[in-house]
Amino acid sequence: MAEESGQEKTEDPTPKRIREAREKGDVPRSKELTTTLVLMAAVFSVIIFGSQLANSLLGMMESNFILDRQAIFDTNKIFSHFGLSALEALKGLAGVFGTLVLAALIGPIALGGWNFSGKSIAPKGSRIDPLAGIKRMFSLKSLVELFKAIAKFALVGGFAILILWTIRGDILALATFEARPAIDAALDIIIWVFMALSAVLILVAIVDVPYQLYDYTKKMKMTLQEVKDEMKNTEGKPEVKGRIRQLQREIAQRQMMKDVPEADVVITNPTHYAVALKYDAENRGAPVLVAKGADFVAFKIREIAEEHDVPILSAPPLARALYNFTEIDEEVPAGLYMAVAQVLAYVFQLKRHKQQAAEKPSDIQVDQLPIPEEYQDDL
Repeated sequence: MAEESGQEKTEDPTPKRIREAREKGDVPRSKELTTTLVLMAAVFSVIIFGSQLANSLLGMMESNFILDRQAIFDTNKIFSHFGLSALEALKGLAGVFGTLVLAALIGPIALGGWNFSGKSIAPKGSRIDPLAGIKRMFSLKSLVELFKAIAKFALVGGFAILILWTIRGDILALATFEARPAIDAALDIIIWVFMALSAVLILVAIVDVPYQLYDYTKKMKMTLQEVKDEMKNTEGKPEVKGRIRQLQREIAQRQMMKDVPEADVVITNPTHYAVALKYDAENRGAPVLVAKGADFVAFKIREIAEEHDVPILSAPPLARALYNFTEIDEEVPAGLYMAVAQVLAYVFQLKRHKQQAAEKPSDIQVDQLPIPEEYQDDL
């Protein structure tokens, strides 16, 4: 993809790309780390279960060397004896095998975490394609893996030969021991040899693990266009998102218009802005802005207010301040309390006058409403 578009993979992989890679079974792995852990587990298992293993081997050898002539030539007894010997060997090796299996499972999980994917074992035509196979054989990654294998073989093999040459006398001396001392001495030799090889493989793993992480991150990197395409596919096309926002605004406006008839007053600019306020005297909270709009929306608010006899007051400075600094269903800011209180007091007195319950109030001086300077910044 990067080669086709001519772009370099310079961007870090997105969470979506990493998640999709894990679903395909593509996670960072280090064979050297797994091998090292298995070998170290073998060392510790022999140390822990060595006595049990030695007793099982000794018992199996003793039982096999004391067979009488009749048992040797009896087919049924031979198979029965072989089964008992195999069972005894399994008992002795159970702890070692269990530890090795556990280490073999922990090794891959230590780098890349637990991951199981059926896609990684699904049949693919590209795996049996000769051209694809040749391309993989001569790829840079294959050459690196070949170099690593040769270097590891030379290092571990050379170290193993050096160890065996150093302890060759101890190995040859095992032939002069009786069964039990020979088994104990052999287990000690195996432990020390495995520990030495583990130390070598630890050095190999220290080099391989960072390289595998680097190689995986490099492989997962994306071009800038791939990141843009993924964001577009994830969040949706711009025209679709625009249509969704438009529908959301229409729904919000319809809900907002339903609240206008319940408002106590509509304050206008007089034509460009309109805001509707409602005051709940029972809860004694601040007045709430239930609707606001500009131009056509402001016209619709005024139209609905007129249809439902909601008082409309032209107070341009206050209308613009409420429009700019208050959202729908929010209480008016504290700085506008005094101005809004004067407007509501005038409106309530006017309603009482219409009901012939009070004298007609004096006209409110909208230009003298107390509006702090910070609410006039956007006016």
